[in-house]
Amino acid sequence: MIQDNQQPIEYPIDGTLDLHQFRPKEVKDVVVDYIEACLEKKIYSLRIIHGKGIGVQREIVHSILSKHPAVENFRHEGGSGGSWGATVVNLKC
Repeated sequence: MIQDNQQPIEYPIDGTLDLHQFRPKEVKDVVVDYIEACLEKKIYSLRIIHGKGIGVQREIVHSILSKHPAVENFRHEGGSGGSWGATVVNLKC
């Protein structure tokens, strides 16, 4: 993942993606790249933290997920794990 005029960001591929450190214009590429990296590592259950806010970032993430061919399903995280500030994603094996 590369930011403008900067070196690539090393980001752990462990199934949890926190979008707080990325700019809104980077979200689409970051989410798609992260899904691909997880598939390579055979990680099929993801958690994407987009924050609660007014829901713009959540809608962007959900739009990406609804069109991605490797996404089996996704939902808001339940309980105390982030509620509507995070989305749980199941990828196709």
